[in-house]
Amino acid sequence: MSRPLPILPVLKLRCCWSLLLLALMLFGAGPVMAASSLSLIYSGNLDGELEPCGCSEAGDLGGLKRRATLLDQLRAENPQLVVISSGGLLRVEGAGDRLKSEYILSGFKRLGYDAIGLQWRDLALGAEHVLEAGLPWVASNWHGDSLPVSRLIERSGGVRIAFFSWLDPQQSPLQQMQGSHALVDDDIAGLHRALRQAKVDGVITVLATGLPLKLAVSELGLEDVDILIQRSAYEEYGEPSLQGKTLVLQPGSRGMRLGRVDLTLADGRIQSWRHEVLPMPDTIADAEKMRDWYEDYNATVKAAYLKRVELRKQREQGQSPFVGEETCLTCHQTEHKAWAASNHAMAYDSLEAVGKSFDPACIQCHVVGFDKPGGFIDMSMTGHLMGVQCESCHGAGRAHVEAQGKVALPNSDWNKEKMCAECHTQPHSPGFVFDQYWPKIQH
Repeated sequence: MSRPLPILPVLKLRCCWSLLLLALMLFGAGPVMAASSLSLIYSGNLDGELEPCGCSEAGDLGGLKRRATLLDQLRAENPQLVVISSGGLLRVEGAGDRLKSEYILSGFKRLGYDAIGLQWRDLALGAEHVLEAGLPWVASNWHGDSLPVSRLIERSGGVRIAFFSWLDPQQSPLQQMQGSHALVDDDIAGLHRALRQAKVDGVITVLATGLPLKLAVSELGLEDVDILIQRSAYEEYGEPSLQGKTLVLQPGSRGMRLGRVDLTLADGRIQSWRHEVLPMPDTIADAEKMRDWYEDYNATVKAAYLKRVELRKQREQGQSPFVGEETCLTCHQTEHKAWAASNHAMAYDSLEAVGKSFDPACIQCHVVGFDKPGGFIDMSMTGHLMGVQCESCHGAGRAHVEAQGKVALPNSDWNKEKMCAECHTQPHSPGFVFDQYWPKIQH
């Protein structure tokens, strides 16, 4: 959609043609500032998603392999393309996330971004680790000179963009620490001086921040900001809007889409724009240049998983609280028959079919009791717990079996919706509607 920005009224010059011609002959014609164009690809908050979860069609969007292909195609069509991100690449909540984060950083480097804002979550592995990744980070209020205040991006026709990124001190997980622990400052005046100088130099200014729009306006001010990239929305991109003369963009999260905005520029300002959201479905092929990176990632994840299995085998002692579906069959033949005919029974096989039976992030919802005492370890040791079985939803059943049903199952007070929601979460099952799914496994 094309949106013109407000323009100043044109002053009507009252002069006769003879005087105008005379002036042109005496002084010559002044320079005419021709309009130029710029195409900008923007994203934000990958949130630790190296690739999409393939469990549902609706969620099978994005991933770094497809993004590489799409960016290469877009650059082939327009070599002057500018590609930027507001940051938030990582999310580290468990041991497996650290490994994935390392590969996200190395994989993202292959995408050739022009500038990337730094967010607090990007520092979860430690500042040194992230800064050594070789990515074009920007943190405009970073202490010291290890990160630039801005990055100047130049394209043909004299088009120049200065990319700034504000790391809000109030959101810092280290804000209670003093002295050397303070990684950023709150020098908003310094940010404004840099932005103002960029405008004096005729540069288009872009400011990325993890703040929502209202706080960005009230706390930072947008006087010299041409484009603001505000806090990412969940998955879906927000509709661009105007805040005064500032074009406000809102990326989606989880790396499922890219945003594109085509700009018409004149006199160092944006005159008009057209916006488009680019999805990345499985019809976009994986980039060949990412093949070795992805194969190495899978091999490393598998090695870490096998090492983890060995440690669990050594640690596991005594009797498991899980009994497996064959034991449940003894008393619940009708329910077992319904289960055996469902996709739940083949859940582990579906992982093997796509080479993900060694990825803990996937395994946890495709077996019984993964990472719980006595739960699934591997096929050889706990093959009877493969697939989404009775105990995946109802809880460990040994006490129930040994008491001949007189002891309730652990999740007996849960309703069906709560049981399903353990795995059918929005990131992994975005199209999940209980009333539509339940008939498939009703028992």
